[in-house]
Order: sequence, then C-alpha cells, then structure tokens
Amino acid sequence: MKVLKTARVAVATCVLVTACSSIASAEIVYLTSGRTLSVKDHQKDGESVVLTLRGGGDVTLDQSLIEKIVPDEVPHPDPAPPVVADEQPAGSQAPSEPQRTALLRDTAYSELIVAAAEAHGVNPILVQALIQVESNYQPRARSSKGAMGLMQLMPSVAKEYKLRNPYDPKTNIDAGVRKLKSLIDTWGYELALAAYNAGEGAVSRFKGIPPYRETQNYVSRIMSIAGLK
Repeated sequence: MKVLKTARVAVATCVLVTACSSIASAEIVYLTSGRTLSVKDHQKDGESVVLTLRGGGDVTLDQSLIEKIVPDEVPHPDPAPPVVADEQPAGSQAPSEPQRTALLRDTAYSELIVAAAEAHGVNPILVQALIQVESNYQPRARSSKGAMGLMQLMPSVAKEYKLRNPYDPKTNIDAGVRKLKSLIDTWGYELALAAYNAGEGAVSRFKGIPPYRETQNYVSRIMSIAGLK
C-alpha cells in the first residue's frame, strides 16, 4: 500500500492537508473542533473538501473546518459486491447509494451535521437536505407553529430531549437527528420524513404519507435533494 503524504497548507485562517491515494482503505479527518471522522477518501474542490463517507454518499466541508487528514491505521475494506443475476425484472433494481446532488448547497454547519449523523447512524446527506428544506440553514428560524432552529424542532421535541437552548445549532441538530433516527427506525425514510412534517399520528391515521400537499411536497423535495429519489 502506498504511504499517503499529507502537507499542511496555510490559507488565511485555515489549515488543510491535501494529498490522497486511491488505494487507501480509509482516512481519518481531524476537525478544528477536536472531533475526528473516519472516511473512505477525500478530494479538494476549490476552497472546500469533499469527504466520501464509508457508509455511502459524501459531504462537503469548508477547508477551514479541517486541521489535517491522515491515513487510517485500521483497514476498512469495502464489502464484497453482491452476486447479481444476469437478468432482473423491470423495476426490480435496488436504488443506488445516495450521492451528493447539485441541489444540496454548502453550509457552515456541515461539521455538526456529519458529527451528529455519524453518532446516531443517519445519512448526513439526508439530514442536510432536511435542514435545507426546514430552515434554509437559519439557526434562529421560528415557524408560526413554534418550530425552532435549524431542524425546526417543535417544543415537545425540545422538551423530550431536554434542550436548554433549542436555537443552539449543535444541540438543535443533535436532537433533530435523534428524533429523525427514531422515526426512520419505525417508518423508513419517506414515512419518517412525513411524520417529521405532519406528525406520527397523521401517518398512522392515513397508513402512509398524509394527503396534504405541504407534506407530499416536503417529502419529495428532501428525497430529491438528498439523491434518494
């Protein structure tokens, strides 16, 4: 295996290590916040760094959020590809892994999104897409129904997760991801998003996505932005 060489490059107030090897099994990303992420690989894209997640998909961070990127000493080989039959009936193909789409904008909160999503086992691209639709990355956003912050947490959710300040980006995202994870575990992706928007009671009552135009558009937009549909 080739040894990856990393070089620190000072750019204004940011420090970034650039260099990669296509045969690296994994890399460790050291964030300026003190957190670390284990990723498959990375690429530099202008003033941003695109991290390819080991669980599928990728996320873009501003290079100022990254202190350094080094090879992971622990190998993380990719799983063996599944055996695929020569022919499949039309419409039976499984959906491909979600990829970052052009609809997903960059955000200063990528680091917090990735950290919370990785901690609770949720696709970070889905979380970012939800935030983009819910609040357009406005941490002080408040809806007419009282939903608060980046993930537009209802007061009941803020109380459930004992948030002292529902507008704090870190705790808001963490609580929102935890809530989304519980909904995904119960309903799956699309119904979880419907429940996040319209409530679990509505999903149960209609036995699916409620026939509300707002909720139907909400689910469709997030799935499209996240590249899941």
